[in-house]
Amino acid sequence: MFARPFRVKSNTVIKGSDRRKLKADISAAFPSLSADELSELVPNKEELNVVKIYAHKGDAVTLFVLHKNPLFFELEKRLYPTVYVLWRYPALLPTFRTWSPVLQKLIGGADLMLPGVVVSSSGLPDVKRGDCCAVTVVSNRAPVAVGTAAVSSAEMHSLGMKGRGVCVLHTYMDNLWAFGDKSGPPSLPDAESEGQGLDGEECEVDEEEVEKCVEEEEEEEEEEQRSGETITDQACSGIEELSLAEQAGQKGEKVNEEEEGNQDDQKMPQEIMDALLLQCFLHALKSKVKKSELPLLTSTFLRNHMFSCCPSGKQLDIKKSSYKKLSKFLQTMQQQHNLVRVKELTKGVESIVEVDWKHSELRSFNVPEGKGSEAAPVQDGGEGETPYYPPEITTLYSVSSRLEPLFLDANKRKGTILQPAEVRHIVTEYVKKNELVDENNKNYVTINPTLCDCLLEKSEYQDVESLKWDDLFSRTLGRMQECYQVVFPGQAPIKKKGHIEPIDISVASRGSNKKVTLIKNLEVYGLDPAVVATALQRRVQASSVLQPIPGSKDKVLVQIQGNQIHQVGNLLLDHYQIPHKYIQGLEKAPKGGKKK
Repeated sequence: MFARPFRVKSNTVIKGSDRRKLKADISAAFPSLSADELSELVPNKEELNVVKIYAHKGDAVTLFVLHKNPLFFELEKRLYPTVYVLWRYPALLPTFRTWSPVLQKLIGGADLMLPGVVVSSSGLPDVKRGDCCAVTVVSNRAPVAVGTAAVSSAEMHSLGMKGRGVCVLHTYMDNLWAFGDKSGPPSLPDAESEGQGLDGEECEVDEEEVEKCVEEEEEEEEEEQRSGETITDQACSGIEELSLAEQAGQKGEKVNEEEEGNQDDQKMPQEIMDALLLQCFLHALKSKVKKSELPLLTSTFLRNHMFSCCPSGKQLDIKKSSYKKLSKFLQTMQQQHNLVRVKELTKGVESIVEVDWKHSELRSFNVPEGKGSEAAPVQDGGEGETPYYPPEITTLYSVSSRLEPLFLDANKRKGTILQPAEVRHIVTEYVKKNELVDENNKNYVTINPTLCDCLLEKSEYQDVESLKWDDLFSRTLGRMQECYQVVFPGQAPIKKKGHIEPIDISVASRGSNKKVTLIKNLEVYGLDPAVVATALQRRVQASSVLQPIPGSKDKVLVQIQGNQIHQVGNLLLDHYQIPHKYIQGLEKAPKGGKKK
């Protein structure tokens, strides 16, 4: 469920009544927890956050976060512990063991298949279908995955340990784990594994069982794909013999199970992705792209059109195809089939400039019914891109060499990055520890030699004997190096020194006194310049181009005809919800004259 990045909707501190309700819910869901253990997980006085997110498939999930680590997540009104909780209480859930190599498949989003379960001498844990359970690897009792039992223990035996065992929801190393402090699992020796000596040669022998487990899962996934009317066996295996339209949409006749198994063995994952890529390409050209949109940036064509044509339950990934890159695929469509013409209108930026709408392959392609209907959600303004969520930007401060003596008691050395609240707390504790609060007026703090050296100017050494609390804090922050932290939904925080660059909007003249609007630094806020340029094109009906910024490797300048600062401001503020303080140049927007 968390194999891919998720979107954060809100992050708030839990209320007192909700904290009590959470405690009661955890106690009901996990009765083995004692009162003391429950108080450790949900302390009364420490800050506990409620984070509401959307998983990549759209599931609404609620996280409960303590000390920056997600402890529990709630899905469909049911609580599940994260690996951070299970590492503290490894016996909280019934546990299934598997081999270490299987863990990589689980992290990638796979479920645990029964051939991959290592049965201990005490047998399988007693579970019913849908029960919450954990997964460990041989030789370590620390759980690495959380999920629900696909079938009961009795059914597992009756099925001969074949089929799906655990529907995995969350694993170590996935994006939910990365939302926390990214610590690793503790080493909890597995007494039974040690006694059996499950290492060395014997572990190598069991690799065959691991491969069998992986193969069985892939077969089940392919069966699901076939039942969902996606790319069929005939379209994939006969890719060289069929026409483009047939490759993308033709269905093979139904064959028996043995023949299907043989074809599955022969099929290559690249062939499957190539066929899916081709289907999305033809579908997008036939039903999504309009002649008025040309020239169309190739990146926009992929993001806004091809992805929206991908059948539900499938993921279009060009890197898994034989082409590896969109540019190579489009070159093939141009050179071998003459379907499109691609041209580099600006250096390093390719666009589709022409489409052969009368091409026989395009005309004969039948748009799959019901496919591609689940297009990426469109926000107001009809821009067509997937929903954008602005990053959370926090101002931080780094301990300077001058202030290091003030922070030594808190073990904060030069270069340590702190939040403003942490700075205030450390300074307050220093003042209290050294009894520097003025006895006559508690609003003032007496200056000792350390504070004198750290916070006062040389001209103030003889005159200033005390400072107000606010002055004390402002001087401390003023002498620290300012930093910032950017957190994109579902990604690790990015910390950098200095001030964050605002999105810069300016107007320039281009011959004959023609005005153009220039926008830069969009990448800092996770915005794709090509998508922003396309959105502006549609809003103002003016041409736009992308230009690389000299001296910068990864930044692109958006240029659009006319003074469009007002429209750019509306797009950034209302559509993308970028805070006003991170946009520079809005004051240059032309002011409308008064109507007479």
